[in-house]
Amino acid sequence: MSNLRFYSPDKLRVGTTIKLSDNAAIHATKVMRLNVGDTLKLFDGDGFDYTCELQSVKKSEVIANIKSSEAINNESPLHITLLQGISSGDRMDYTIQKAVELGVNEIQPLSTERSVVKLTAERAEKRLEHWQNIVIAACEQSGRAKVPKVAKPVNLAAWLAANKHLGSDDADSSHVRILLNPIGAKQLSALPKTTRAIQLLIGAEGGLSQAEIDLAARHGFQSIVLGPRILRTETAALTAIAALQTVLGDY
Repeated sequence: MSNLRFYSPDKLRVGTTIKLSDNAAIHATKVMRLNVGDTLKLFDGDGFDYTCELQSVKKSEVIANIKSSEAINNESPLHITLLQGISSGDRMDYTIQKAVELGVNEIQPLSTERSVVKLTAERAEKRLEHWQNIVIAACEQSGRAKVPKVAKPVNLAAWLAANKHLGSDDADSSHVRILLNPIGAKQLSALPKTTRAIQLLIGAEGGLSQAEIDLAARHGFQSIVLGPRILRTETAALTAIAALQTVLGDY
């Protein structure tokens, strides 16, 4: 028996066979030395894990029988969209990986005024694929059977313009928009206990500019402070998500 678990880009259905992805096939057979008759788990993002038995192991392909499925109920009661200023080096990768482990549902990379990284259209497309692969790997590790989506990078003004309705004045108390601001007047504990959908805005290395904070505020974002210390961008995002899960979620 094996506890190996991999994402399948193809839809899974009990009673059918599936060709393992190259990554899953290599890890299962070359690294873990599984062979015909051994089992592993696959998921395709529909909320289920599928137990599969290896039927055929060849150099060119690995085929598995899908034997059974199990609903995975480990999603947070909160729906958190992380609006993350694009940071440099490994910071963005780390933020995305850990945010998925902490239960975030959607990730929107943002090009902000103080972002060190400036992506061309071609680079943005490559980074998007890279970030989505990080999400998948984090789901494999953390046991999540629903795969958060990383959206195409945009600037803050463009995202706000496309999502005006989500910050309207008549939005109910279950939906909130927050940004981290060292001079913010509210703490997370002040958010309505009915909050379930959260849009969390985090700046890049240099934080958000005052113009961006003002723009976000005009679109319904509330300033939140996490304490007296200024946090790095990757620390800020993950601390905020963990705190939200503690105050309002399933921690």
